[in-house]
Amino acid sequence: MTDNKVFIAGPCVIESAELLDTVARELMRINGELGTDIIFKASFDKANRTSIHSFRGPGLERGLQMLADVKQKYGLRLLTDIHESWQAEAVGQVCDVIQIPAFLCRQTDLLTAAARTGRTVNIKKAQFLSGRDMWYPVEKAREAGAKEVWLTERGNMMGYNNLVVDFRNISDMLQIVPTVIMDCTHSVQRPGGSDGKTGGDRRFVPQMALAAKAFGATGWFFEVHPDPDRGLSDAANMLELDKLYELVKTLNIER
Repeated sequence: MTDNKVFIAGPCVIESAELLDTVARELMRINGELGTDIIFKASFDKANRTSIHSFRGPGLERGLQMLADVKQKYGLRLLTDIHESWQAEAVGQVCDVIQIPAFLCRQTDLLTAAARTGRTVNIKKAQFLSGRDMWYPVEKAREAGAKEVWLTERGNMMGYNNLVVDFRNISDMLQIVPTVIMDCTHSVQRPGGSDGKTGGDRRFVPQMALAAKAFGATGWFFEVHPDPDRGLSDAANMLELDKLYELVKTLNIER
């Protein structure tokens, strides 16, 4: 992978095996043509949906089996998120990277459980913390035995139902860990701002990615879908799958 850049992409939530196959095949094509090593991401349970009536996913057991099938068929590395500490051990047996959701990044038991698996731990920066504040979640993971810790920028709350990205956070977090990722799709959210679900505007995803590159980001996170408007979670924010190639190609060019 050029210059050790990290790329993470996949659907927000596991909707079906067919969706996972469609996305995985495209990631394999991109990897083959651009020499990247895109990590496949999908959630087995969206435990933080706005409404109790929202689709959450297939759950831990079935979801991990579906992710394991992707790894076996396509050879892609895997990332998924956990919301409770008891999920860490099972997830660590399947996935290469365990992600800590932004709102949970200060949960000590969650961080230490993820760290003890020996897998890479990707901690998303909370919407209520600064980049410098992320020293403490990283410290918890490291002292629990994490061999590698990444940090991910995803914006801060600004008033009601909106986010703003302070790209200086990337520079601040690079003082803590060598791998800082820009979450280019969640950062264009308007949380809870769409009648019981999260809204947003995917038009700004490429600009978020390019701005983060200018500020020194070493990785990029994209939720993608072949038909985002029909997606069962984060539909307004996910990037169209057929636009991922050109964006990764642009970001993968040496500085």
